[in-house]
Amino acid sequence: MSPRPLEGVRIIAIEQYGAGPWGTLHLADLGADVIKIEDPASDGDVGRYVPPYSVAEDSLFFESLNRNKSSLSLDLRTAAGREVFEELVRNCDAVYYNLRGDVPAAIRVTYDDLKHINPAIVCCSLSGFGMTGPRAKGAGYDYMLQGLAGWMDLTGEPGGPPTKTGLSLVDFTGGYVAALALMVGLFAARRDGIGMDCDVSLFDTAITMLNYSGAWHLNEGYEPARTRHSSHPSLVPFQNLEASDGWLVVACPKEKFWRLLADAIQHPELSEDPRFATFADRLVNKESLLEILEPIFRRKTAAEWLAILEDAGVPVAKINTVAEALDDPHTVARGLIVETEHHRFGSIRTLASPVRVGDPASLTYRAAPVRHADARRVLTELTAFDDDAIARFASEGAFGSVPDPVVAAYGAPAPSASHHQASE
Repeated sequence: MSPRPLEGVRIIAIEQYGAGPWGTLHLADLGADVIKIEDPASDGDVGRYVPPYSVAEDSLFFESLNRNKSSLSLDLRTAAGREVFEELVRNCDAVYYNLRGDVPAAIRVTYDDLKHINPAIVCCSLSGFGMTGPRAKGAGYDYMLQGLAGWMDLTGEPGGPPTKTGLSLVDFTGGYVAALALMVGLFAARRDGIGMDCDVSLFDTAITMLNYSGAWHLNEGYEPARTRHSSHPSLVPFQNLEASDGWLVVACPKEKFWRLLADAIQHPELSEDPRFATFADRLVNKESLLEILEPIFRRKTAAEWLAILEDAGVPVAKINTVAEALDDPHTVARGLIVETEHHRFGSIRTLASPVRVGDPASLTYRAAPVRHADARRVLTELTAFDDDAIARFASEGAFGSVPDPVVAAYGAPAPSASHHQASE
């Protein structure tokens, strides 16, 4: 079996909750050794405790974001914890963190803080607002960023309230951008022998994703508005259309698709109507066209329309429930559901990374780690410390309170009676 693409890459991840862990999940799936640093003062990553499917320190939320990683409980506030951390930096390629923008410098994990230990270290920050600017000290979460970046103003039906997207898309896209930034940094560091800081923010990501709507506004004063039935702002028809028993997305992003659609619905005269001849004409006369199309689509079932339009070559898709999407034959054929064995939940299924490079047969999956479960492996492989030194670090509070019996060999104290959520 060929090695996974990122085998040999070692990443220290001071991460928690959603966006940060999402970024490193894909790197871990591709073979990077992602060493998840969990703060014992907060009983580890807060994602371990997210309901509704959580028991003690295990949750399906945590499983969905931390597959294939290793866990080390480490208190960076202690001198012993700092010593362990710096030894890991010496032997790793990158330090990745999703902390508030001003925190990395405060806890001394930026490139300037670590370059004397490892000149090639890449330090990747994913924060709410970045490491500079008036909001740098502010906590930023997905829903907040959807509001600040104008996404909620664009989403929903006309006349309705501001609406978030159905998924945590700022977190997820921010995680992808951070993973990309980290890999670019690693490429340059391996080429030049010199590391760097990567400053990624959810705010930057969300603003940038305004993309063409933003460009239209900046150059032409365009004022985006919510559109009925999730229609495209400029292409018609390109939207949800209601069948007799459900909804479809019908798309005509090319002129040829409009002509094919008119023929498929047995109204070829529509493509010859001067009101609907071009993209621009159909946009100007959008309401008139939809008054014709909507009653036509309500005459047949979604399945009937799917068969008709697919046969005609018109881009069309049924609007699935989540259950239907996960059961879609293409989901199965693409191997998008992977199974791991979990110590508490047994066999669990999570969703594979869409990042496909190299030999798919080389990919393997293991469940998210128990907190501090990988301490012995990490400390013996990536540091010069012997068991006596590790025991001393444990007695000096480097690992804090962690679950028994994972670190019994290191003499760590018993876990605390309750957990406290870590602040971002």
